[in-house]
Amino acid sequence: MEKGLMLVVSGPAGSGKGTVNGRLSKMDGYAFSVSATTRAPRPGEVDGVNYHFISREEFEERIARGDMLEHTSYCGNYYGTPLKEALEVLEEGKNLILEIEVEGAMNVKRLYPEAVLIMLLPPTFAVQEWRLRHRGTETEEVIQRRLARTREELELLGEYDYIVYNRPDCAEDCVEDIRAIVRAERCSLRRHPNAKKAYFEQD
Repeated sequence: MEKGLMLVVSGPAGSGKGTVNGRLSKMDGYAFSVSATTRAPRPGEVDGVNYHFISREEFEERIARGDMLEHTSYCGNYYGTPLKEALEVLEEGKNLILEIEVEGAMNVKRLYPEAVLIMLLPPTFAVQEWRLRHRGTETEEVIQRRLARTREELELLGEYDYIVYNRPDCAEDCVEDIRAIVRAERCSLRRHPNAKKAYFEQD
């Protein structure tokens, strides 16, 4: 069975990556990697579905045991990807969606150069700020911190392979863009280094 692709989908707060990744993960051949975090759940979030919500102490124990594929600290909380779950999905031939921050994405890229890095962005910085203010879940201090963080994150945009813009009411378009990226990557010569040899050996 052909292994699945590791898809790293990052995006600043308010980019809509949760919505896009949630829809993509329900499609055949895709699976969502549920990250672990030490932050508190937001209204409507479910443990084990949106995130594995764990204590700071437990998270640090997992790091020490080497049980995390990657991890980072963001706005005072840990975020990371459980290693065992990620590898199992790839071996099943499914495309694994990792919704992680830029530092985590860089760590994955170092460990797994074949990973596909996608940056999901609102159409403009002004739209991002509007979304953060209108979801009504964070204080002004947190909003300002997230906006400042966006400027830092986009300094690493050049390390990504693709950019997808999430325009208003266009989540389905983003899903189709990512599926198109996967189809293109499946046909990429870098994923078929022995194509010529294999071609002639089949005679």
